[in-house]
Amino acid sequence: MIQTKGSLEATISKSLTQWEKDFLGRGSVSVKTDILRDMIIVTLKGVLTPAEYAVCQKDEGRLSIKKIRCELVESGRETLGELIQEIVGIEVITLHTDISTKTGERLMVFKLAEDLEKTLT
Repeated sequence: MIQTKGSLEATISKSLTQWEKDFLGRGSVSVKTDILRDMIIVTLKGVLTPAEYAVCQKDEGRLSIKKIRCELVESGRETLGELIQEIVGIEVITLHTDISTKTGERLMVFKLAEDLEKTLT
């Protein structure tokens, strides 16, 4: 059965939220997933804690939070790739991610081996 684009995006969002809770100890406030050609683009809002926002008021703190948050996701990169591959059935080639210490948003871009969008309705 071919899944709809919207239902697959919702499944990915839900699974990433669960991964955050299991791996990082807490989930984002909201998660939005978009499938575009051979990419899965995920926007996670509310990823920083109030304490992290306070630390980010200074340049040194901002760089420290970005580095720590990046290292946390990097340490779970393999699991994340496997999770996405299990959901969509296509190999994940790379994962690109960054976090905004101003808005508390994280962007994740999963680059797939094939064009997923054209297989969906």
